[in-house]
Amino acid sequence: MQDTLSQYKGVIGKCKDLYVKKARDYGTSWRVLRPISIVDQIYIKAWRIRQIQENGIQKIADPIEGEFIGIVNYGVMALIQYGLPTDAPIELNADEAKRLYDKHAKEVEHLMLQKNHDYGEAWRDMSQQSFVDLILVKLLRIKQILANDGQTIVSEGIEANFADIINYGIFALIKISEEPTN
Repeated sequence: MQDTLSQYKGVIGKCKDLYVKKARDYGTSWRVLRPISIVDQIYIKAWRIRQIQENGIQKIADPIEGEFIGIVNYGVMALIQYGLPTDAPIELNADEAKRLYDKHAKEVEHLMLQKNHDYGEAWRDMSQQSFVDLILVKLLRIKQILANDGQTIVSEGIEANFADIINYGIFALIKISEEPTN
């Protein structure tokens, strides 16, 4: 069995690399996105993957791997948004954007390690389809929580759902990296 933590760090490093490069190209323009918009961005990516899985064909050459990277990065962006005060500037400098990515990625990694311990790496036996379905479920839960003004009675909050989405995306990327190449 592969070392999950080193694989995890490799995947999140790849995701962060793209995030940093896009921050250089676009700045932190994503900061104008409201929570529902981030949910919808992730939804679009997850739904595209599901459609490709269901139909068995894709007409746009962008690989599924790129969609999962986008899901991970938008998930981290959501956590960054929730961690910033409402009056924080839209444009963050590159060092601050990177620092915040690292901070939230580390927190999600810690969660993964705890859950991975308790669940015994059950994710390794799951299908890519299940990861997509679980991401979609989490997104629908977040939409409902937002409709309830962010309040829950007994359930996890928005940030916990985004953390799970990030971890499902990373697990899917690890499994993709383990697929034999033809």
